[in-house]
Amino acid sequence: MKQHALSEVKDDLSKYLHLAEREEIVITRHGKPAGILIGFQSDEDWFEYRLEHDPRFLRRIASARESLRKGQGIRLEDVRWDEGKDRTPLL
Repeated sequence: MKQHALSEVKDDLSKYLHLAEREEIVITRHGKPAGILIGFQSDEDWFEYRLEHDPRFLRRIASARESLRKGQGIRLEDVRWDEGKDRTPLL
């Protein structure tokens, strides 16, 4: 993770957005971290970032993991699949 001063980033934001597609950039103000610049190479990257930072999604994952720990889940081997186009699970 690289660090760059806010004054540098402001002067050439487009350049830093391109750099951020490969690596997060910490933006500093007076030598101290003030923010972070994260770039996305694709819509899928943007979607994944939103999921990874969505509190509702994270709560759902935590709840599902807790259910699995309690033995309340369904094993993939036990799921029957509809042979249709979208392979919808038949539970």
